[in-house]
Amino acid sequence: MADNTPITPVRYWQTLTTNDFAISDWSNTIAILPVAAIEQHGPHLPLDVDMAINAAVLKAGLDQVPDDLSVLVLPAQNVGYSEEHTSFPGTLTLNAETLLRVWREIGECISRVGIRKLLIFNSHGGQNELITITARQLRVSEAMFVASSSWSRLVSLEDLFESEELCFGIHGGAVETSLMLHISPDHVRMDQIANFPSTGQKVAEQSKHLSATGRVTYGWMTEDLNRSGAVGDPRLATAELGQEILTRAAKGIAELLEDLDKVDL
Repeated sequence: MADNTPITPVRYWQTLTTNDFAISDWSNTIAILPVAAIEQHGPHLPLDVDMAINAAVLKAGLDQVPDDLSVLVLPAQNVGYSEEHTSFPGTLTLNAETLLRVWREIGECISRVGIRKLLIFNSHGGQNELITITARQLRVSEAMFVASSSWSRLVSLEDLFESEELCFGIHGGAVETSLMLHISPDHVRMDQIANFPSTGQKVAEQSKHLSATGRVTYGWMTEDLNRSGAVGDPRLATAELGQEILTRAAKGIAELLEDLDKVDL
């Protein structure tokens, strides 16, 4: 376990002073950069789904982190790469080149204070590839150890949902709607909930390898999968399921941080 933690117990970057950074040894601290998106999630969910889920999972996970594990959370980067949703009004996006530069330059600032480990914690699947590139770039330029994960990669949900929904309900379906019913129920438009099946299911069923989100994928805009902008069946969602998903995801990120703490550099 880290043995030379900063003197301040504060875990949020923006609450520290410049002197806190100057006088503390941050070499055993794990920085977390939350990255999300502001994008449409169909007619029944608000644009802040990814942002809200990221914040809720991270907060619940940090509540489980041991006091002697030094973690420093950066301000969330809530506008991401959402070009696949730009046909729908309200979506905010940066292009890939801009976002790569922003994340890389934030990483350089983190490195400058002496932090060597970074977790990029993501809640928008459309930018996974960019996060992988950023992690590699920061390893090359800053000699940092950069891990990346999304909340969905830290949980197993096979006992909560049918495999069809887990495979094809990728955007505003049962999983995300359940989380929002637990986190922010007043913002879920229950009267707009319907089944939003994915055209990707037909592609997968008639293909040996090809699928919208599997190992062999193709480029798509969201309306290619469903014209509504949502993909999945939110009729299956409940707040109770959302609470269970959040509990599992929080446990997962706490475990991941302990994994990172054990890595010797």
